[in-house]
Amino acid sequence: MTPANDRPMTDTDTTFPPGALVSVRLPLPLSDAYDYRVPDGLQLGRGDFVRVPLGNRQVSGVVWGPGAGDIEPKRIKKVLFRHDCPALLATALEFIEWVAGYTLQSVGGVLKMAMSVPDALDPPQPMTGYILGASQPELRLTPARERVLAVLADGPPRIAAELAREAGVTPGVVKGLADAGALTPVSLDPVVLPAAPNPDMAGPELSGAQAEAAQALAAEAEASGFAVTLLDGVPGAGKTEVYFQAVAAALKKRRQVLVLLPEIALSAQWMERFRRRFGHPPAEWHSDLTHGQRRATWRAVADGTAKVVVGARSALFLPYRDLGLIVVDEEHEGAFKQEEGVVYNARDMAVVRARQGDIPIALVSATPSLETVVNVRRGRYAELQLPARHGGAALPDVELVDMLKAPPARGQWLSPVLLEKLKTALSAGEQALLFLNRRGYAPLTLCRTCGHRFQCPRCTAWLVEHRLAHRLQCHHCGFQLPLPEICPSCEQPDTLVPCGPGVERLLEEVAVHFPDARTLIAASDNIHSPKAAQHLVAQIENHEIDIVIGTQIVAKGYHFPMLTLVGAVDADLGLSGGDLRAAERTYQLLYQVAGRAGRGERPGTVCLQTYTAAHPVMTALAAGDRDAFLEAEIQAREAANMPPFGRLVALIVSGEDERAVDEGAASLGRAAPNAPNVQVLGPAPAPIAMLRGRHRRRLLMMAARDVAVQPVVKAWLGRASWPKKVRVQIDVDPYSFF
Repeated sequence: MTPANDRPMTDTDTTFPPGALVSVRLPLPLSDAYDYRVPDGLQLGRGDFVRVPLGNRQVSGVVWGPGAGDIEPKRIKKVLFRHDCPALLATALEFIEWVAGYTLQSVGGVLKMAMSVPDALDPPQPMTGYILGASQPELRLTPARERVLAVLADGPPRIAAELAREAGVTPGVVKGLADAGALTPVSLDPVVLPAAPNPDMAGPELSGAQAEAAQALAAEAEASGFAVTLLDGVPGAGKTEVYFQAVAAALKKRRQVLVLLPEIALSAQWMERFRRRFGHPPAEWHSDLTHGQRRATWRAVADGTAKVVVGARSALFLPYRDLGLIVVDEEHEGAFKQEEGVVYNARDMAVVRARQGDIPIALVSATPSLETVVNVRRGRYAELQLPARHGGAALPDVELVDMLKAPPARGQWLSPVLLEKLKTALSAGEQALLFLNRRGYAPLTLCRTCGHRFQCPRCTAWLVEHRLAHRLQCHHCGFQLPLPEICPSCEQPDTLVPCGPGVERLLEEVAVHFPDARTLIAASDNIHSPKAAQHLVAQIENHEIDIVIGTQIVAKGYHFPMLTLVGAVDADLGLSGGDLRAAERTYQLLYQVAGRAGRGERPGTVCLQTYTAAHPVMTALAAGDRDAFLEAEIQAREAANMPPFGRLVALIVSGEDERAVDEGAASLGRAAPNAPNVQVLGPAPAPIAMLRGRHRRRLLMMAARDVAVQPVVKAWLGRASWPKKVRVQIDVDPYSFF
């Protein structure tokens, strides 16, 4: 095992006979490939998945090309075997290398995302699962054993590893229960994926504008050449049904389709629409799947039997056999940016994947990102517009409630104006959504006697009170502690008070004003899976709920015909701070949540409570003038040479030793590039100066749009040095600045 020099891959580097040297890349944070020899009786090809020795262990990797052959033959080890799995296509190999080069990450780190289910590299073996025994023997029930029995009592049979994971126990606990007769082994069939979608099923009747846009997208899918198209339509315009036509066109050509959604909770109604349109649901790819489902989906994508995949950003790195179309729904969403590990924006990388595969991609949004809007203006992307709602439904009226002129009662958060509108909607038998992008009961708890504030010991963040769960919790690292009864600083009882509202506190206020209303909180604390989202949708659609109190999880993607009133309780919340995208994100979020109102026959009303009624975001929303807002944002970004008119790269220096972090950050600062059209700011403490126990410092490189930032950053890192216990994370095109 010796590093092999990188060399360009050519179309002739396809097969390697016994005795040949091959370059193998491993799914580890390594930039180098390693040379191995093809053993007797085996022929390998580029992209084959192989098992190789690495030190005193064995790992799986991918044949990347011919070996370098510049090391002693006796030091080269042999490939152990080839996995029984379709090889990665050349397009996938090139995409992995491109992403690594652009994000300045190791190729092995990106490859790991493509090999996210290692045991899917071979066909599934017969599995043994466990169910509860018909008669439970007398045995000592420890808490761990009780958790295992509780998991099986509420669900289907599970294999031992999955059962142990869900119960939070070691596999030995499961084995002990099985040996004692408390669990009965059963044979489990491999996971069966849904049947292939039927593209020939008739879809719903489209309006003239919809039909025109659908025809254009379908034509691109049929032509199969690279093209980027923005599908820009108001909420309720029927954008999903339009791009379903392109999906059908790709399926008729027997090609695979990838649909990326920013949050899998959005898939509840989407999946039902897809099933109605194509007869069967698509394959899914997200973190809520069982391991068996992930393994089955990965292999089905690799062998081409999974024709449509809907998933989160990581679905982009699945090993597609014949990808023919990509759709990025809600393309403006920040959730497409991965902030840890390999830092990348799935929307942007999806465009690259489409270009390399010479296939079309549709970017879909009611509030396109500024980057996408500018690309349309530059002629790089085509645009299709749906300016009206489907079926004749009107866009809702948007009203600003100036909280300086119509303040709520002391200790409350709902203005008299919004309360009256809630009363009117409920009296008419309609539904309402109160939007507040704060989970929990209160964002801060302090002692009114000594002023003590509850802060996370591992992050620069206040602990959020979750009164329903009786705990204080950090939303960054998950640290939590029970709700205290006395102040830990002055030890006085009954002195702790919540400051500011969260959705739980809003629920409390709504109950006072409307005691008979049926209410529900919709936040990531309780809507954390597609099944939970499906239950939420059913409750609202069946009118079992009168008032939904939700965070951004309900701001987009949902269609509830009886929901006629949307009230944004704190519309100014996202405007604070120095984030360059604060205004854009706030506009997008409020516009999207406003779009939940009046999507059926009944007209909708939107009420934005604000203390900054003259802010451009608020005036644009009230006037329904998105173009004016975008124009102002574009001019401001261009004047400041900020994206998409300039380039940014963030370097985040972190570690548990604050002195070492400062030393490393200072070293990077001293080695900063001194080049035309390049400027470096920092080092400075990050806005969240400590995260999960690690101190953080930031440096920000600003460059002109025509500067190739990757070579500049590589040279910069090559000049600097930092302590080994310090980590430097590179974020090319940063989206957030926490």
